[in-house]
Amino acid sequence: EVQLVQSGGGSVQAGGSLRLSCATSGDPSRRTCVAFFRQLPSKEREGVAAMHRGTATTTYADSLKGRFALTQDHARNTLYLQMNDLKPEDSAMYYCAARPGWPCGLPRKEEYDYWGQGTQVTVSS
Repeated sequence: EVQLVQSGGGSVQAGGSLRLSCATSGDPSRRTCVAFFRQLPSKEREGVAAMHRGTATTTYADSLKGRFALTQDHARNTLYLQMNDLKPEDSAMYYCAARPGWPCGLPRKEEYDYWGQGTQVTVSS
């Protein structure tokens, strides 16, 4: 079994930064790909970025490259999403997720088996 526990998030003004954390545990072979998604009200859950935990190969949604950065503390089994220059349209519920397999590529929600509890990010103008 794989577990993901999220922390971070909150409210920030436009132009500000936030960092989300996702602590993972359980069978490492079941969480080789780790990712963040976000979901706006009445919208589909969309992939933000994904990383292969072994190689740290990372893929980002094109629209977020340069502002968002996905990193990991491998020893602590924790994934971080650093979000800079935040915009009101970044306001959403953010989820981390994990799945087995490789390559990871741009994350698609249908491919992911395990999910964190979600954390709200609100960006005010």
